[in-house]
Amino acid sequence: MPTINHVLETALYVKDRARSQAFYETVMGFRLLLDDGNRLTGMAVGDSNQVLLLFTEGASTGGEQTPTGFIPPHDTHGTQHAAFAISEDSVDEWRQQLSSCSVPIESLVLPPRGGTSIYFRDPDNHLIELASPGIWETY
Repeated sequence: MPTINHVLETALYVKDRARSQAFYETVMGFRLLLDDGNRLTGMAVGDSNQVLLLFTEGASTGGEQTPTGFIPPHDTHGTQHAAFAISEDSVDEWRQQLSSCSVPIESLVLPPRGGTSIYFRDPDNHLIELASPGIWETY
């Protein structure tokens, strides 16, 4: 069986990409990689080689013809969940960052395996988690 290296992209579907981009830049420190001006914003997740894609809700239901090929249709509605990895020693710093950006922490969980999960909402009410090592057998 061929090997999968890691999750490359995580997509969230949002009502207002500019608002969501500002949230992820200001609160999370993500860097803009791509803004097609219509349906898609791509953001670098920290110093990793992973990407957060912000799609305008409903804008990808017909697919997208690009100069290099066709991207099949996709979309979703409702509240989504995404988790981002943090170090255990940055948990308090992240709590302070969220507070300084007026982002309420919805829940703080200390899973039985170890680690910490900080849960909060983005502007589209998606559940965002910051998770430190130990919450999964593989992390």
